[in-house]
Amino acid sequence: MGGFFIIFLLSSNYSRILILFILSTHSGGHDATAILSKDHKILAAIQLERLTRKKNDGGRFPHEAVDEVLSIAKIKRKDVDVLLLSKVNYPAHFFIHWPFIKKIEYKMRRLLGAVRYKEIAGEQNRTNIRDIKKLFNSFKYAKSLGFSNVKDVFFYNHHLGHSLSALFHTKWHDALIYTADGAGDFVNYSARVLRDGKLIDIYGTDDDIFKPREISSIALAYGFATEAIGFRMNRHEGKLTGLAAFGKPKIYDDISKHFYINEEGKILSDFESNIQMKNEIFRLSKKTSPENVASSIQKVLEDKILDSIQFLLKKYKVKNLGLAGGAFANVRLNKILCEKTKIKEIFIFPGMGDEGIGVGGIYEYLLNKIGIKGWLDKRYKLNNVYFGNSYDEEIRNIVSKDKNLYCFGGNPEKSSAVLLSNGFIGAIYEGRMEFGPRALGARSIIASPKKNSINKSLNERLQRTEFMPFAPYVMENDASDVFEINDSNKYACKFMTITTNVKDKWIKKIPAVVHVDKTARPQIVSRKENKLYFDILDNFKKITGLPVLVNTSFNAHEEPIINKPNEAINALKNKRIDFLVTNFGIIVIDENKIKFKKVLAPID
Repeated sequence: MGGFFIIFLLSSNYSRILILFILSTHSGGHDATAILSKDHKILAAIQLERLTRKKNDGGRFPHEAVDEVLSIAKIKRKDVDVLLLSKVNYPAHFFIHWPFIKKIEYKMRRLLGAVRYKEIAGEQNRTNIRDIKKLFNSFKYAKSLGFSNVKDVFFYNHHLGHSLSALFHTKWHDALIYTADGAGDFVNYSARVLRDGKLIDIYGTDDDIFKPREISSIALAYGFATEAIGFRMNRHEGKLTGLAAFGKPKIYDDISKHFYINEEGKILSDFESNIQMKNEIFRLSKKTSPENVASSIQKVLEDKILDSIQFLLKKYKVKNLGLAGGAFANVRLNKILCEKTKIKEIFIFPGMGDEGIGVGGIYEYLLNKIGIKGWLDKRYKLNNVYFGNSYDEEIRNIVSKDKNLYCFGGNPEKSSAVLLSNGFIGAIYEGRMEFGPRALGARSIIASPKKNSINKSLNERLQRTEFMPFAPYVMENDASDVFEINDSNKYACKFMTITTNVKDKWIKKIPAVVHVDKTARPQIVSRKENKLYFDILDNFKKITGLPVLVNTSFNAHEEPIINKPNEAINALKNKRIDFLVTNFGIIVIDENKIKFKKVLAPID
């Protein structure tokens, strides 16, 4: 079934490569992922955590995620044409540059069940070997995983992966593409400019693998601040963003003075090591309250990245801004960048963390094959990120056999709206699961935004921190009436990657989705992309006059977003939610059916 075909278009100055199946993986310490594409189109993508139920799962080859995306496409490992890998840790016995005595040592370790791992980027740095084929037996490794027919194995660059995941899903002719995270392939930031049909590297390329590591990551500093006030690094940074609005930047100057912008527009610091950075942030954090720590590090993040990006925009005179990397999971930062730079359009790839680099890895591979002209022509804007599996039939079968459940058929869109308007909390389980950190209507908890009390109730049910704001979703025709949405941020608002100000006339009417700073993180929805999600809101608006609903991810605290039907049913039985809405009806606990029948009686 698999195959590798190249079609040369003689009428063009470039060749177009058509690859039946490209499998891209990331096996890093967190957010391991598998993505399957055909040609330039993503067929399936999923984070390992959704299958293992371990939050941010990673640090190994994501076998379960690989099998999941292949099953969605109905193919086997032998059908994969190209395997893409990130430059992280792999079994040492596949490296081919070791002295003979080392090879014997690693073989003995493997026989004893103690496999040792080495990082590709780290070994490149240590050995100064640029050609990975001289460093690592890629095909032998691929075949050990069952990819018996691969024609190519390619290691993509971490920050270029971030960059291209954003750029490919735009139609821009000029742009600054900027990435920032804790670190990847020895790099903390990258900057590239698209102009005159060329993609120009400014900094953050493979060359940096062979340079001394820079101690400059503000995203890492943000992680240290997260840890300093008692949260978990690489997991709870979003809590700091919410908490920051309650504090004052009391230690801003003490942190900010360590970071500066160089002549390239890159953020650097005077820290000699990441340990020194951590120790200083921990020391400063003891001087003030957690909310002031959050406010301080948030302002440092905003100011330094804004300074860097404004420097580059002024120098290269481009009008659009593409962002990716873990730093841009910070929706408040994205708002500041959009407003203060006054760019024409901003776009943040929805899988902005390390789960998304494999998407960009696909586009890096294809860019190398077809060249920039053909690559730019193949771009398209994202309509949705429903790249996971669909279990619509499975959940229907489970419900029909479970005597502890009751299903209201008929009109689930209208019935859901009635229940929501009466203060009940529901969840949508419909179609293919979302890719990335945000729930976007396939695995979402929904509720009325009318009362602040819903926040306390829902937080208690989900065991979440009380200061975390909930996000709203809004129909596209209502979006600019409720929120400060315009041409520059509208595309980003499709994927909940940016906050906006809430219009004054709505602040008191929808308090459950308005943060203390009078902002919200809206998702703009269209009926074409998710009929059930859209129609529930449409009916809710007709009943209440309110044009938004609460949308928060369908998971309890410290759990990945729900994936399979039994997880959704268990959430219902554990009273995380009052009802579950699917495309075939509304599911409730059987013992509660009388109560719900009374509420729904007017529409029966």
